[in-house]
Amino acid sequence: MNYKSILDTIGNTPVFKVQNISINNTNLYVKAEYFNPASSVKDRLAISIIENAENKGLLEPGNTVVEVTSGNTGIGLAMVCAAKNYPLVVTMPDSASIERRKLMRFLGAKVLLTPAAEGGTGAYKKAKDLVEKTIGSLLVNLKLKIILLFMKAQQQEKFMMILRILV
Repeated sequence: MNYKSILDTIGNTPVFKVQNISINNTNLYVKAEYFNPASSVKDRLAISIIENAENKGLLEPGNTVVEVTSGNTGIGLAMVCAAKNYPLVVTMPDSASIERRKLMRFLGAKVLLTPAAEGGTGAYKKAKDLVEKTIGSLLVNLKLKIILLFMKAQQQEKFMMILRILV
């Protein structure tokens, strides 16, 4: 299958029926999110955040996206921002894995580290300071992520209800 963009491959990941495992004659299915291009369900979140910001006029060509992350959301955002040509700056504690940092840098993100002792609070303060100093930047808002996660959870709950009915 041919795609116009890597972004077109996000989502629609396969569902597998687990063979030879049955609990009370119930079928067990597994959603294989590792089939997303950056191998995580967070790819879905990343594209949702960016497209939602674009649709609301919060993100325009040339704007910089800033994210506080410890890993997978930042990786997903790095991929989406690279594909959509948005600069991305991530802030994260220096205790985050080197592999995650390297992957985000490979995808074009600028990675700024904060002392591990400051945790997420230190990374957030650094991101907030950066956004206040950078014209045309967007701090990925935790509330926006929570809203999107809640929407996804509602969709998943409907999916789970359908599975319960089918079983």
